Amino acid sequence: MKFAVIVFPGSNCDIDCYKAVEETIGQPVDYVWHTATDLSAYDAILVPGGFSYGDYLRCGAIARFAPVMSEVVKAAEQGKYILGICNGFQILTEAGLLPGALRRNEGLKFRCHSTLLEVVNNGTAFTNQYAPGEIIDIPIAHGEGNYYCDEATLAELKANNGIVFRYKAGANPNGSIEDIAGISNKAGNVVGMMPHPERAISQILGSEDGKRMFTSILNAWREKNGAAVNG
Repeated sequence: MKFAVIVFPGSNCDIDCYKAVEETIGQPVDYVWHTATDLSAYDAILVPGGFSYGDYLRCGAIARFAPVMSEVVKAAEQGKYILGICNGFQILTEAGLLPGALRRNEGLKFRCHSTLLEVVNNGTAFTNQYAPGEIIDIPIAHGEGNYYCDEATLAELKANNGIVFRYKAGANPNGSIEDIAGISNKAGNVVGMMPHPERAISQILGSEDGKRMFTSILNAWREKNGAAVNG
């Protein structure tokens, strides 16, 4: 299975994502520059955190028009696995691959600390190794992670099991609607989340609860392609 880590000017979690793939599942992974126009060689695409294009205009608004994003949209339509983390989540919403928007944190401050999440939907390619309702420890680092959508979009997310993660009750760090920390598209192959699973792959980092996001996608890919699942 081959992974691409998209790199925009201002990305700063690209190395973390690369190392997470390398160290948790040992699959081939490449950095792919934002000017790339062909992602056909890749089975999964990671859109990492950071401050793409300096977060000018608003987070993800310029990155959405990078040449590589046309290929990311195409890959999503083909059913390939797309994970947007933090700024990557913001980019996916700007690109229309996920609904809603990310606004300034409720307290108007950058928040960087460990956060407890509830796994709401373990039926996506990125969450199949978790139990529904499981509480996991995944850190955050964002100033604009306040997820918002209108009532119709929220109802649609609920109807399609599109809420993947919620912040644990009483522990919402940014004011996001209904404590939403991560969502998916209807097909479940595109997931965006504000917390950073790539920063939770070892106890030396404080948690290894993020490892199963990467083993989940390898598991999903192997099942889809009829390969033996060896854990």
